[in-house]
Amino acid sequence: MKVAVDLGTVANGEPAELDLEELLSTRLLVQGNSGSGKSHLLRRLLEQSAPYVQQAIIDPEGDFVSFADRFGHLVVDADRTPAELQRIALRIREHRASVVLNLEGLDAEVQMSCAAAFLNGLFEADHAHWFPMLIAVDEAQLFAPAIAGEVSDEARKVSLGAMTNLMCRGRKRGLAGIVATQRLAKLAKNVAAEASNFLMGRTFLDIDMARAADLLGMDRKGAERFRDLEPGHFVALGPALSRRPVAVRIGSVETRGRTGRPSLLSLPEAGGQAMHDLIFAAAPAEDLPPPVSRPVREHVSTHDLLGRVVAAREKPAPEADDERSEAERAALVEDIFAEMLADPASAFRPVPVLYQDFLTHCRLKRLRGAETDMAAFRRRLSLARAGVTAADADEAWQTVLDASDALPEDMQGVFLMLARAARDSADCPDDAALARAYGSHSPSRGRFLLGYMAERGLLTAEADFRGNRVVTILSTGWRAVQKAKPLKLDDARARRAARQSTKF
Repeated sequence: MKVAVDLGTVANGEPAELDLEELLSTRLLVQGNSGSGKSHLLRRLLEQSAPYVQQAIIDPEGDFVSFADRFGHLVVDADRTPAELQRIALRIREHRASVVLNLEGLDAEVQMSCAAAFLNGLFEADHAHWFPMLIAVDEAQLFAPAIAGEVSDEARKVSLGAMTNLMCRGRKRGLAGIVATQRLAKLAKNVAAEASNFLMGRTFLDIDMARAADLLGMDRKGAERFRDLEPGHFVALGPALSRRPVAVRIGSVETRGRTGRPSLLSLPEAGGQAMHDLIFAAAPAEDLPPPVSRPVREHVSTHDLLGRVVAAREKPAPEADDERSEAERAALVEDIFAEMLADPASAFRPVPVLYQDFLTHCRLKRLRGAETDMAAFRRRLSLARAGVTAADADEAWQTVLDASDALPEDMQGVFLMLARAARDSADCPDDAALARAYGSHSPSRGRFLLGYMAERGLLTAEADFRGNRVVTILSTGWRAVQKAKPLKLDDARARRAARQSTKF
């Protein structure tokens, strides 16, 4: 099926059309300095072709997320692990969904790693899912740089490899690359050389004008015209566009990005002392962090505690005569566990010792019954260490509790702690916290516990592109993220120097 995409008009007012089917086989390169209208051109092309072909947009600035409202594109935020991005990419090809990979807010190295994982997932799809698909990459010089920059060699190598696969080997898999760059000199030659269609916008540097003119088959005198192009005007050439260089004026678009051409605004009237007060005003009380409240524990001497125990033994209260309701008794048990676990040393005390303390508290509160036996205590201790209360007793939690039965009793509390953090979208406990919940002082014990639970299919523990640990409870899909500690400047420099030294 032949589809002509309307890009705008040529010099004589006739429509400038792009053969979409030919583009799928020959790929497209767009070049123009900042402000020349590259993003506007991409938006026009993608809008006009959206009803006819599946699309994926690699969006480093979040400018194309508006496609979700107008054309139904899915927005894939890159705050995911490499394995998640590859799984999403495989499903995108299988179900022929158009998507926008939003990389906004990430630094350059993370953007490169995310884009590489996503493109590799699209590239490695099963042969049965090699449907035609346009892959538009804005600011392509970020993902396929011609020379090494501030990013690590590993990130550059992975990203450049994914972009090269897209442009060199993607055609047989139905992938047609559309790359836009500010300067051809910044873009890797292996990526630029595979495009057969070109749209060249305003360019000022001699080296870029010379390369653009060479690609379009123009002489040196003709290269000067690139300086005079207005924003939104391009020179087109290629089998999907025109057999000879032709000037094209890009038409209007239906959607708008978050950014655009800057325009002048009136300065605020406030100045002097008024502006000083606005800038240096004290933070409002609601923005201040709340005071940390610490539980106040009653100090009971050993003599008084033993006296209470003796008194409780002398006057036992039969369970049949207990007039308290079941809810009141459960609340007392909750209070006992809260009081016991408030002591930091309780994490490292053996379970039998804690059980004896628990029985002592039960006698003082005249509690007897099924909730005081050893089996119930072990189970309840695991829940208490994880911060699970009776209010959490819903169907999802029951699923987690059933899954924890596959673990040894001393590990169940650690698993429930992870599940509690994941359900509340709280920070994932670090290795030291996991080890402490297990009763160990060694952080390596926490890493062992995560690996042990992952091997038994209870959870997954992966690292995302920022180095954050992402723990997913498989039975419920809850996720908890442990933020990676930022490197100090000296550490970052030392690692960069170590990478550079390995070249020699």
